[in-house]
Amino acid sequence: MVEHKRLPARFFESVSGRVPVREWLLVQVAEDRKTIGEDICTAEFGWPVGIPLCRSLKGHKGVWEIRSNLTGGRISRVFFCVHDGAMVLLHGFIKKSQKTPARELDIASKRMRGLK
Repeated sequence: MVEHKRLPARFFESVSGRVPVREWLLVQVAEDRKTIGEDICTAEFGWPVGIPLCRSLKGHKGVWEIRSNLTGGRISRVFFCVHDGAMVLLHGFIKKSQKTPARELDIASKRMRGLK
């Protein structure tokens, strides 16, 4: 039986044609790229998915995060929103502190507002 994606992922693309999450992923080491990709895939096929993989971000309506555990105890976050039946990957970063920096959240929120 072929399983279908419940929420297919697509990359946010800026007006200038940049694809920031794809660019960010390509500079990560292969093992980390694989982990992040598998977590995105789990969300695509299993949506809606809750903690520990996904959660909505309080104070940023419509923004969700995919939480990946990487090598060496590091963690990454990929922020996304649901738009036109797809998971739009807005912003990705390696988390370096317990609290998510406001700057990272602001980037995702701004990109989400720019979707048509």
